[in-house]
Amino acid sequence: MAFTRRELLKGGALVVSFSILSPLSKAFGQATAHIDPYGSPDYLDPRQLDSWVAIREDGTVIVSTGKVDLGTGIETALAQIAADELDVPFARVHMQMGHTAKTVDQGRTAGSNTLQAAGPHLRQATAAARVELLKMASTRLDVPVERLSVTDGVISDTANPSKSVSYGALIGGRRFNITIPVTGQQGGLQVAPAITPKKYTEYKVVGTSVRRVELPAKLTATFTYITDVKLPGMLHGRVIRPATTISKPLRVDASSIAGIKGIVKVVQEGTFVGVVAQTEWAAIQAAKNLKVTWSTPAPLPATREAVDAYLTTTKSFADNGPMPKGNTDAAFAQAARTFEAAYHWPFQNHAMMLPSCAVADVQADGAGGGTVTIWTGAQGPFTTRDRVSDMLGLPKRSVIVNWVEHAGCYGRLTSDDAAEDAVLLSRAVGKPVRVQWSRADEHIWEPKGPQQLMHVRVGADAQGKMIAWEYAGRTFPWTEAQGTPQLGERQIGQKNTAPYPANPVGAGAVAQLYDIPNQKVTAAYVPWPQDDPTPLRTNPLRSPGEPAGWFASESMVDEVAAAYGVDALQFRLRHLANDPRATELLQATAKQAAWRERASPSPEAGTAKAAGRGIALISRGPTLVCAIAEVEVERATGAVSVKKMTMGHDCGLIINPDGLKFQIEANVMQGVSRALIEEVKWDATGIKTVDWRTYPVITFARVPDVDIVLINRPERPASGSGEPGIVPLFAAIGNAIFDAVGVRLREGPFTPQRVKAALQSKTTATTARL
Repeated sequence: MAFTRRELLKGGALVVSFSILSPLSKAFGQATAHIDPYGSPDYLDPRQLDSWVAIREDGTVIVSTGKVDLGTGIETALAQIAADELDVPFARVHMQMGHTAKTVDQGRTAGSNTLQAAGPHLRQATAAARVELLKMASTRLDVPVERLSVTDGVISDTANPSKSVSYGALIGGRRFNITIPVTGQQGGLQVAPAITPKKYTEYKVVGTSVRRVELPAKLTATFTYITDVKLPGMLHGRVIRPATTISKPLRVDASSIAGIKGIVKVVQEGTFVGVVAQTEWAAIQAAKNLKVTWSTPAPLPATREAVDAYLTTTKSFADNGPMPKGNTDAAFAQAARTFEAAYHWPFQNHAMMLPSCAVADVQADGAGGGTVTIWTGAQGPFTTRDRVSDMLGLPKRSVIVNWVEHAGCYGRLTSDDAAEDAVLLSRAVGKPVRVQWSRADEHIWEPKGPQQLMHVRVGADAQGKMIAWEYAGRTFPWTEAQGTPQLGERQIGQKNTAPYPANPVGAGAVAQLYDIPNQKVTAAYVPWPQDDPTPLRTNPLRSPGEPAGWFASESMVDEVAAAYGVDALQFRLRHLANDPRATELLQATAKQAAWRERASPSPEAGTAKAAGRGIALISRGPTLVCAIAEVEVERATGAVSVKKMTMGHDCGLIINPDGLKFQIEANVMQGVSRALIEEVKWDATGIKTVDWRTYPVITFARVPDVDIVLINRPERPASGSGEPGIVPLFAAIGNAIFDAVGVRLREGPFTPQRVKAALQSKTTATTARL
């Protein structure tokens, strides 16, 4: 097995990484609050420069990060940051990512926080390495540091350029052995003095569209995905689970597959049942034909309405949300008009293009210990390590996780089920085992983006100024959250001993972006039963909760604008008096889309094939996104076609413009698919969306044209782009449908059946309360 970048540290290469952000508690708080990153042999010390950066004799720079690249291009972007700080050619920087024995734990790759959080870590680390290299060169050349300059990894005396030394000659193949000096503690973590990195005006590589380093191999079919990993002597495994809901295996008849050539072992532990075979085909046939008698399963709630009722009536965790602003009760009493509506969004799949896959090699030592090596596409390699350590009762240092890219995950691989499956099967046979889920396994058992209910109430004065805003959301917490047992752990008897924690993000951001003096925003999380008996597991799905939350919020903003006969763009601008960034973004996006001022719906809303446009503005952390959708709706069938999306994006400093555009385009493709057709369906007997026919995603023929406006703010830190682009799409498309045909949809996805039903009933509002 060969990994061109991830295996570079073999044979004497050196690693450099570190965390000199000040305060360090903020830099690593999101990743390591649950551990002691210092003084534990299970973790690399982030204070050590050698934990982050290494330089080889040929001048190649190895930069290490606990983050991983999920197809978003952060490998390239982080390398650009390092190249700028070290003054080396971009091609000379190689990233080592997500290896639990070779990188610092920087937390899961999720929440679009890699460039926002890990980027500054690496910038500080490589800046510190440059400072140390200048000190070394000063001694070697007998020249004061202030008289030295660096070009392409070569340090020279500015007064006598013939006196020079390369990085490789200074330290190639050796360790820095430098501990970053600390000045105290904050929040339980060491605080280091900041080393000042370069100013944005000095960047040469950051801000340019460097070609993504992994794309040539992907485009020529030579890239190693997790499904391509092969080990000597590797066996193949499959897990057998009940067709619909979790129930117990009462009897496993191993003789039922005795005739299949290549069977190695039938494995049963607790409710976990699996097979190991010499070939994948034999494992597939064995899983298909193994006779298992299951206990009578608990029925699923029969309909999504039953789940809505459960969400509405079941006691929730405490509401969470920002502190109320102003006095909404008094403001509603004074409002000239009040608007109120409830919204619904269904369970949706992550719909990975490749089902879950992992390889594990468990080697027992005969004394109750041993070692575990895992190859997986997990979004949190350290989380996988910790879970497997707990599951097997082994020290963390005995479990090594090698990250290998999977083909798309969008939050799915924060729960690393296949790795646990592979570990259990490998332990049973004492050899490496590869586990590949089937498409049906993935569609049924993947932890889904949870169903959401949202209620919005707005009060406006006589002039159409919004003066009161109330938003309440209800959804399920993530059953697969960090700290809760995963599917494999539960099957071998590990119980969840505490209520599932509420999501670390809200059930949908709301219109706090706007200048509304009185606001009350809450999000409540309704727990599943303690030992959830259903395959309706829940997990973060790209920008979790927020596309649906903003769908409710921005639909309501649009409705108020339409009720007052005000253009949707102008209405938003009136409520952005104190936000020049959002104002500039709205205006730039509208200009690019050739937006013409008028009220909605369109004067042509009654035609057989009606065109409409809709706008939505969102904030996700520091990132702002504006989406303008152009749609066509066939009144006879209810079919919606999204013809064009104009996307305005402001995420502070842009590291790689083309890379950012790729991410926006990818968000549009997935967002349009989720907005128009994606929906998990089930009945009392189980999930019915089990393949691409029953759970379709859009094809390339339905992908809209995408026009992108980037606003670069190099004076601001870089913020997330992997997820924010999807957030405004549901609302923009829903608003465009209203503009086209004059009916407003409160429920997604916007299928032809729902659009046609809305046209027939002319229902434009509901006042059901949550």
